[in-house]
Amino acid sequence: MDDFLKHKIEVTTRRDFLKKSSLGFGSIALSSILGPTFGSAQNSLPHMNPLVRKTPHFVPKAKRVIYLFQSGGPSQIETYDYKPALSKWHGQEIPPSLKKTQRNSGMVEGQSSYPLVKSIYDFKQYGDSGAWVSELFPHTAEIVDELCIIKSMYTDAINHEPAVMFVQTGSQLTGRPSIGSWLSYGLGSDNKDLPDFIVMVSKSHSGAQPLNSASWSNGFLPSHHQGVQLRSGKEPVLYLNNPHGVDHGDRKRAINFINELNQLQFDSYHDTMILSQIKQYEMAYRMQQSVPDALNVKEEPQYIYDLYGEDAKIPGTYAYNCLQARRLAERDVKFIQLYHTGWDQHGNLPSQIKKQAQDTDQATAGLIKDLKQRGLLEDTLVIWGGEFGRTSFSQGRLTATNYGRDHHPGCFTMWMAGAGVKKGLVYGKTDDFSYNVVENPVHVHDFQATLLHLMGINHEKLTFKHQGRRYRLTDVHGKVVNDLLL
Repeated sequence: MDDFLKHKIEVTTRRDFLKKSSLGFGSIALSSILGPTFGSAQNSLPHMNPLVRKTPHFVPKAKRVIYLFQSGGPSQIETYDYKPALSKWHGQEIPPSLKKTQRNSGMVEGQSSYPLVKSIYDFKQYGDSGAWVSELFPHTAEIVDELCIIKSMYTDAINHEPAVMFVQTGSQLTGRPSIGSWLSYGLGSDNKDLPDFIVMVSKSHSGAQPLNSASWSNGFLPSHHQGVQLRSGKEPVLYLNNPHGVDHGDRKRAINFINELNQLQFDSYHDTMILSQIKQYEMAYRMQQSVPDALNVKEEPQYIYDLYGEDAKIPGTYAYNCLQARRLAERDVKFIQLYHTGWDQHGNLPSQIKKQAQDTDQATAGLIKDLKQRGLLEDTLVIWGGEFGRTSFSQGRLTATNYGRDHHPGCFTMWMAGAGVKKGLVYGKTDDFSYNVVENPVHVHDFQATLLHLMGINHEKLTFKHQGRRYRLTDVHGKVVNDLLL
């Protein structure tokens, strides 16, 4: 018999069987999701489900992550790395022997002068930890004993997009999976009705450094590990709503039919990407009900808005997204990524960073307080930080009230709070100028290895074979920073 004709007969036979028995994959999986009204969960095929919950390498400290990414590079000198020595050196040239220890961007290479500049904002010590916090962050200062502050972060990248890519994906090049995608791939799902990896981006102001969506890409991992972006407005997820004239029942029948066709394709070619497509259709259907419920902040009482700030009532603001992050954490979304742009302050830093702090400080602290009062901070890891730091010398002209700071990969500050990390810890140290790390350096790959460890993953064992090579988030580097862990 002709091979083509034989194949056609086999496919036709399978198609007839599926139609007659009503056991197409879409029907089975969808009915298991929607409950006994639609069928029995006993009929599902978990071994074929690419989103099924997976066993970690060891018992995790954290069940989920909320990553508050401050895009643009917040100045460590105006936030958490207090440097009183800069007051003595203010206006004086940075010693050439010090300047040459770090790579500087091309934006300052033409300057004739590199005057050191102190922060115009005061610092005080707070909490039992005695951590120094800028006056720009009074609300965060209230929760400082919940924080594990790392002052000794450093990175390999000096420009924004490569640096953002490096922190988020482990590579300066686009095309690699992001942290959230790696966790989705490695651990699967804890919530059948919402994606494992959700992204929210604050509405940016004019002139903010743009974000590349590749920073939450699945890269070469299957597409269902891609971060799903929630937007403000009537359509939080693009193309999720039914077209005009199509009701919920119509959509269910369409998905069942599409999945049946996809299953026939999978039976023929055994391409796992087809399974990914099946799960994406099913997830989209479920999200039509789960997303509106998850994002319904109108049900929140006034004291919650008082905690996060009144901006929490305004869709698209950082405060609104922080409140949404808590609601998603309650629903066991594994990786919740917030991006807030506007920290790229080459000039007019004093006024611009004040505005950034006002937009983020209360909501950040409110999120920590809210998670703690609900018992969620015990198994939620919260991260705050950007892609690099800023120079201790001024970019452009230094005046009595104004200055700027250029990109600085040599040292910057991040903090973590919650599951598995030591409270009230200030880790690492920079020199008197906040120019070089002098104690307990933490490379970006070390930070990533530590994050995965808290989620129960050995970063050296979480790999994916692509184009003949096994890749991992930390490339061939990284070590867990055990000093940060309980």
